[in-house]
Amino acid sequence: MAYSKSIKFKDIEKEIIELLKYGYTNAKIAETLHVSSHTVKYYVASIINKLGAVNRINAVFLLAAGGYFKEIE
Repeated sequence: MAYSKSIKFKDIEKEIIELLKYGYTNAKIAETLHVSSHTVKYYVASIINKLGAVNRINAVFLLAAGGYFKEIE
């Protein structure tokens, strides 16, 4: 499945997606957003699940291919 506008992301998921785009690790995302690594891990898994991706890299690819990053710029 590719990204479509019908997929709704929570605000924290949107923040995490932006950092995933730059290759941030869970630890670096947690530090940047001032949340726990467990919280980041939970939301990364949620993002992957919503997109039907196999991993975080595939999730970012699906978002880019679906035009997600163009929508938020």
